[in-house]
Amino acid sequence: MPSKTIERLQWRYATKRFDSSRILSEEKLDILKETFNLTATSYGLQPLKLVVISNAELKAQLMPLTYNQPQVRDASHVLILCVEKKINENFIIDHFKRVEGQRNTPRTILEPFEKNLIASFTEKNSEEIKDWMINQLYLTLGALLTVCAVERIDACPMEGFQPKKYDELLGLDKIGLESVIVLPVGYRDESDFFINLKKVRRGVDELIIEIN
Repeated sequence: MPSKTIERLQWRYATKRFDSSRILSEEKLDILKETFNLTATSYGLQPLKLVVISNAELKAQLMPLTYNQPQVRDASHVLILCVEKKINENFIIDHFKRVEGQRNTPRTILEPFEKNLIASFTEKNSEEIKDWMINQLYLTLGALLTVCAVERIDACPMEGFQPKKYDELLGLDKIGLESVIVLPVGYRDESDFFINLKKVRRGVDELIIEIN
């Protein structure tokens, strides 16, 4: 008998039609916000931001920038996963200040790690750093999709949108952010053709390699 978690993962799918009359509770929304904050990222740096949109007029404006896909208009909320435009020395220093403040870790222990991390990022070019940040963002996306399934929140991860136009409309470019993934969340509309389609996967036996 499958576990409840597996049952929920089987239940989820990339929702194509949302019920626009159903709105996520603040409790459910807070769970998604906390998930975004608690997900693991490399070095714990969290080079990400989550934009949460509930305004109906704004969601409607996003629809043509998402190739007229109705999910962004009809979902309860639209989550936009963003990366920082740049990671500099101060960003890393701020991280270690948080570690020091929240864990009371002595500077003598933290300083060598801080210097090594600054040196490591100094050696990388902007494209390498951006690729690294996007990798961290996809870790967070995976966590959000899993938690959505567990909480019976429908979601649809979308790469099919115009990031630069999103950034201009929402003013993200002015605060040093770049949008990468759009994630409408809410509740499925029962008219969605994809609700009852069987989930197609390669299968555990084909995907998993066990070395004993």
